[in-house]
Amino acid sequence: MPDAKIMKMDEIEVIERGSGIKTWPLATHFTVGYANFTTGMSVYPVGQGAPMHKHNCDEQVTLLEGVGECEIDGVITPLQPYDSTYIQAGLYHCFRNTGDQPMRILWVYDSMKVTRTFSSDGIEVEHLSAADLMGKKED
Repeated sequence: MPDAKIMKMDEIEVIERGSGIKTWPLATHFTVGYANFTTGMSVYPVGQGAPMHKHNCDEQVTLLEGVGECEIDGVITPLQPYDSTYIQAGLYHCFRNTGDQPMRILWVYDSMKVTRTFSSDGIEVEHLSAADLMGKKED
């Protein structure tokens, strides 16, 4: 029998990613047990963004609220609500909030196991693990 799960936002445990960045994991192997993909939402405060990184799988991101920019392989593209990106595995990229209000993105990976490799030091971490910080650790 097929399995189904409803994810209610007010019941999802928020992950603090540093510098006020928050993530709500939606369909992930952590939340539903087995999923052929990984999805969630992240909110970036004004002036915040993800560090330059790459993944072991393809990624699709849709900007839902606010404005920002995406940098892929040195090319910066402004984003506004509902603009979407598709980034193949292995391409260095990042997203930054360039507006005056929080930026909310919806992200989808085509794998149940996602890693992030930071360009600054080459360290690879499991996506959404304690080591997968987007900003500075909160005091």
